[in-house]
Amino acid sequence: MKTFKNCQSCAMPLNKDPKGKGGGKNADGTLSYKYCSYCYEDGEFIQPNITALEMQAFVKQQLKEMGGFMKLFAGVFSKGIPKLERWKKK
Repeated sequence: MKTFKNCQSCAMPLNKDPKGKGGGKNADGTLSYKYCSYCYEDGEFIQPNITALEMQAFVKQQLKEMGGFMKLFAGVFSKGIPKLERWKKK
């Protein structure tokens, strides 16, 4: 199974996931190595109808609200979201 360093929905580092201790949960209760607990729970996306651009704007806003260092890099950090696994065309 392939593991990722960052959530493939919002780009948050999975090792910084405070709720899921490394990721969200699959339907069987196992740890997801692809998505964080803010995006994925019980094998489903928490916001199933959000688009990549909406996720990008959401993440950018969250980082700005954190202030300081994160505010400076909000645009750069969120820029790659549309290229993550969740948003790839199937």
